[in-house]
Amino acid sequence: MPLPTWAHTANRSPRVSSVSSREEELLRWLYDAQRFGIKLGLENTLRLFSEVGDPHRRIPCIHVAGTNGKGSVCAMLAACLREAGHRTALYTSPHLVRFSERIQIDGKEIPGKSIAEGLERIRGIVRTSDHAPTFFEIATVLAFDWFAREGCDVAVIETGMGGRLDSTNVVDPLVSVITPVANDHAQWLGDTIEKIASEKAGIIKPHRPVVSAPQDPAVRDVLVRRAAAKENAPLLFVDEPWLGEVGLAGNHQRWNAALAVAALSASGIPINPGQLARGLAGVSWPGRFQRLGNHWVLDGAHNPHAAETLVAAWHGEFGESRVPILFGCLDDKQPREIIATLEPIASEFHLVPVANVRGLDPGSMRGYCTVPATVHSSLKEALSRLAATTGPVLITGSLFLVGEVLEELSP
Repeated sequence: MPLPTWAHTANRSPRVSSVSSREEELLRWLYDAQRFGIKLGLENTLRLFSEVGDPHRRIPCIHVAGTNGKGSVCAMLAACLREAGHRTALYTSPHLVRFSERIQIDGKEIPGKSIAEGLERIRGIVRTSDHAPTFFEIATVLAFDWFAREGCDVAVIETGMGGRLDSTNVVDPLVSVITPVANDHAQWLGDTIEKIASEKAGIIKPHRPVVSAPQDPAVRDVLVRRAAAKENAPLLFVDEPWLGEVGLAGNHQRWNAALAVAALSASGIPINPGQLARGLAGVSWPGRFQRLGNHWVLDGAHNPHAAETLVAAWHGEFGESRVPILFGCLDDKQPREIIATLEPIASEFHLVPVANVRGLDPGSMRGYCTVPATVHSSLKEALSRLAATTGPVLITGSLFLVGEVLEELSP
């Protein structure tokens, strides 16, 4: 990987275009790739990257893995880098409303024309291949191809799931970042916290610095051993929260901010304290304790650890008050445990289906609730009922649900 140069580049807004029939057709092709499911491994990704000129080798990267907080940390990193004048790419998942949310430069989403052009190139390559790529493999190559063509100075890259075999793990990063690790995606990553941590630690590279959030002792041990095995990759654990202003609500975001600051320091990217402070104060990230007016609070907590963090954030913002909770969940999560964690702040639950093939039947969750629970046949029905209530309403359980709500409530 060549040494980066951090010369200032002028901010250039991406071209804006309306959604065309060509883009719609190519996005349908991309979404059809979901039928190939999840295939952990790098062979397909490396093959596709090679065909488009290995754009991942032309952009210095910060690589972020973990269970909870990845998106928030990535948003903070990107905000600080933009504030410092670096042309900054950002790749995250999942999106809430639009696919283009996943792929951004300087806070601007990839335009439809660039999506269509990139997917057209990739589809041409795939047609002559014996290996059918997945949705995430295609999206990852699309993102890096666009970032390289647009001449980005640095890219902030979030893993999709795990780390070791995640499609994003083709990069040789300036620094690897690991957010809090907890039990999630056990069917893919392992049935113990140690196995899950080992997969997340797969982003650690020889000689490259690693910065981690505070971790469970078992997770910490895994990270220490993995860093030592990678030719003693320098490993730092954040030990105190950021004390300045943070644009995202909740004490946990102060820890995420401290992690972002430590990662930027380890990366060697030029950035001064004022730029860090302004970036963190101005950061925004939809679906993470996001308020819509005075009524709706949206948070994509989708596992017990994230639910614990949400409850703590709720107490910090609203004290001991209880709240109606609109809840939907996917069938590969832990609804009983999540609901039990949320119950100390719940006055009642409103259970809804999530518009996803993995959406869990809301009726199956009623028995998990010890406070009053209402099962709704649709999200629209639940929103209509709750719109007439006074005080805040918390919407949580899945980022997919949060995305539906944002689309439903958008003007």
